[in-house]
Amino acid sequence: MTGSISEDDMLLASGIAAFEAKEFRRAWQLLQPLSDKQVADAQYRVAIMQQNGLGVVADPAAAAGLMAAAAAQNFALAQHSLGIMNLFGEGVVQNTAEAVRLLELAGDSGLAGAWSTLGMIYSEGQGVPVDKEQAAEYYTRAGFNPDEFV
Repeated sequence: MTGSISEDDMLLASGIAAFEAKEFRRAWQLLQPLSDKQVADAQYRVAIMQQNGLGVVADPAAAAGLMAAAAAQNFALAQHSLGIMNLFGEGVVQNTAEAVRLLELAGDSGLAGAWSTLGMIYSEGQGVPVDKEQAAEYYTRAGFNPDEFV
């Protein structure tokens, strides 16, 4: 039957609903098996739970691994989150160049917040030399007037 919703799709939708309702133990039960099946959205949310100890014991290194798996599937939210993890060395060795690469991928995938994060990085010189022109370019890509930020 075409157009039917798979069991995995139903589990993902239920898991996301539980996650958004802050029912993290239930979300873990529903999403963790899908994460094992390489479902990027499930990997991303399981990683968030592991990163922050939501319904499970915090494990930033495991969170980074799942975030990387979801990011490799071009999941923009995971690219952004892994970029932030690299920027601050959370669960990974701090690596600003990798943070910038991941945030650019997320921006290219349509996540405007990634562009504004990059603007902030270059405006404030977080792990990179201050570069107001680069910051302005990123803020413009995010849809902001760079004069308000740079």
